[in-house]
Amino acid sequence: MLSCFPWEMYFIKLVWITKYRYHVLQGDIQLRCREILRQVCNSLDIQIIKGVVSKDHIHLHLSYPPQLSINEIVRRLKGCVSGSQ
Repeated sequence: MLSCFPWEMYFIKLVWITKYRYHVLQGDIQLRCREILRQVCNSLDIQIIKGVVSKDHIHLHLSYPPQLSINEIVRRLKGCVSGSQ
């Protein structure tokens, strides 16, 4: 039987791209996107192990608590970055 310890964390890699891979994540938009991702991760107790906001995609390697599901993490991150929440 597996049990979840308080210090147990899961790991995931997330990558998503802009529509048609347009280079829209540049300059102030890139900086603001990075800032929002950090804020959301801090609020959900998610640690960003490595992350890159490139011109046409976002690549994140995350450590997250087992109480969160992957679809909840993706929904919260993409929702906040896109401005839909």
